[in-house]
Amino acid sequence: MPGKLTLDLCRNLYLFSIFCYYLCRSLRCLWLVRPDVKPDSVTCVFVHGWAMNSAVWDDCIKLLPDWINVIVVDLPGHGSMAMVNADTLDDYVQSLIPLVHRPVLWVGWSLGGLAVLRLAELYPQRVAAAMLVTTNPCFVSRQGWDCAVDESVFKQFALDLGRDQQKTIRRFLALQVKGIDNVMNVVRQLQHSIQSRGMASTSALSTGLEILLDTDLRRALSIIDCPVHWLLGAKDSLVPAELAIALKEEYAQHDVTVLSNASHAPFISHAELFVEQLVSHAQQLRTSQV
Repeated sequence: MPGKLTLDLCRNLYLFSIFCYYLCRSLRCLWLVRPDVKPDSVTCVFVHGWAMNSAVWDDCIKLLPDWINVIVVDLPGHGSMAMVNADTLDDYVQSLIPLVHRPVLWVGWSLGGLAVLRLAELYPQRVAAAMLVTTNPCFVSRQGWDCAVDESVFKQFALDLGRDQQKTIRRFLALQVKGIDNVMNVVRQLQHSIQSRGMASTSALSTGLEILLDTDLRRALSIIDCPVHWLLGAKDSLVPAELAIALKEEYAQHDVTVLSNASHAPFISHAELFVEQLVSHAQQLRTSQV
């Protein structure tokens, strides 16, 4: 019996050391806090979308003023967090909670926008404002909800994922840039971000598609009382531009911007316009802190 206890203790210590290793490695990748943080700075947390990772924000972050304190995060199963499992949208939310202990500005892209929206619903004390980039509170069309895509789109991605993951990701990237002028430039940047931090795990990709299929946060819009800023693309194949009308008329979301020549990744294709929007929202928070 003492021998067994010693063996179990050693095994547990070994597993704990592995956990600490991955935790430390992840934290080094997640935080981009600037060394010269201003006293009146605004903290902004960036949350990426399906199949991507935090590197997708790198270029637009370079354009931000020095009074914006940046935190980027890899969702469970993505990038530096590829070894971490998550089964639900609420699991994503739980991974975001420890990042800050006061209300800050959150920027969520697509699937990441759902995580931010859910965070604002469950933990309003962590969210001063939210900027949702090409996010739909309900990505799949339902009865009375036509400003979304048919469920077959995500079901087909899920089916293709089991056959050829690399090809499925390439098709998804192509769908994100459909209709815009600088297609190849945006695709290259998206591919580079995947390569720089690593491909998401297969289980994470499947989980993300399930979340996109099943999540409906429309009711949460009437509960959330922090400022919510929506940025959409008129040429987006995954989030129809008609969503802007529904958000304004049915859910009293008045801060909705549609970029006429943008698709699903406007922070890459229209980086300067995206940064202009973000800085404007951050400045409002900065002024209120004075």
